[in-house]
Amino acid sequence: MKPALVLSGGGARGAYQVGVLKAISDLHEKSAHNPFSIISGTSAGAVNAVALAASANNFRLAVKKVEKIWSSISVDDVYRAGAWDLLKGPGRLFASLFNRGVGRRRPLSLLNNDPLRNLLDQTIAFKNIQKRIDKGYLDAVGVTATGYTSGENVTFFQGRAGMDKWRHGRSIGVPAMLNVSHILGSSAIPTVLPAEKISREYFGDGALRQLAPISPVIRMGADRVLVIGVSGNAQHVPHREQVTHSPSMAQMVGHIFNSAFIDSLEHDIETLAKVNNLVAFADNESPHRPPGGLRNIDLLVIYPSVEFDELAVKHIKNLPWALRIAMRTIGATEGGGGASLASYLLFEKGFCKELIDLGYRDAMAQRESILQFFHPQMIAPYR
Repeated sequence: MKPALVLSGGGARGAYQVGVLKAISDLHEKSAHNPFSIISGTSAGAVNAVALAASANNFRLAVKKVEKIWSSISVDDVYRAGAWDLLKGPGRLFASLFNRGVGRRRPLSLLNNDPLRNLLDQTIAFKNIQKRIDKGYLDAVGVTATGYTSGENVTFFQGRAGMDKWRHGRSIGVPAMLNVSHILGSSAIPTVLPAEKISREYFGDGALRQLAPISPVIRMGADRVLVIGVSGNAQHVPHREQVTHSPSMAQMVGHIFNSAFIDSLEHDIETLAKVNNLVAFADNESPHRPPGGLRNIDLLVIYPSVEFDELAVKHIKNLPWALRIAMRTIGATEGGGGASLASYLLFEKGFCKELIDLGYRDAMAQRESILQFFHPQMIAPYR
């Protein structure tokens, strides 16, 4: 059995994943090692994925380390948010118009993420990843980013000997010794955060062209997949309020972010469910296996029970004053969709702690499903 963990992107929303992981660790023995054979992350999920892999010898301790990061984080730990910093970003974008749209000294972006580079260097022991793999605590960990030149969706994976690279259309898997650049590339939201050069190419956020976020772990050998989403259940019918004005800039950008970070994952989950149904039908009705080597992949998805936009509105007041003014200017402090953008950039401990608590509660509400995920042989869930 090779259970895999898929951690999607979502900026500050990634704190929710920590709460779910905390619940999973509490459902295992204190000294248990990492229960996932394969871990894959994109954007903020890449931070959590690599941090878990580096401490895979003790899962509960690994989760506590990640929780400590998110519980004490502030905007200043991720990007520079002073008044001058927020003015320099647009200034560099304007100046690039006189240089064929290219940044002169550094890749173009509205925000400077040098603090995030320092945070990751200080908190993640990248050198330990291979040690954990060699000891058998996991088979592989992958981080997905998008190449700006090739347009390819690249999963950089560090795994056990014999794991082959792959290519399927514009999605490829490349063996690598993961480091901070892979995480920064995977989380580089276009225009907002700077592209990161890895080898010979600049990379941006892995969610940009990731049409099948679950595919990398399946190609690395997973037969069971746990996905932690960062948006409310897709089956939930949203409350529609009376429209009083055209969409604000924050609403429009928020929808772009939602499209990149959420829509592909939800579509891939739906596709995998259909494939599982096809395989089950073929197993029961046909003496032959389905074409293309299709196989059943057990899937468990944990969605937030509360929309993050609603929570974000309460915490915007905790942002640095310059960023708070900028958010208000573009309409990101309002409900009705405007706060969706803020929820991705709200790296403040109050907001992140609330997401961690929510993730923990939501996971515990699915306690029996989680236990059966790790122990499928159980006839009745342990209580």
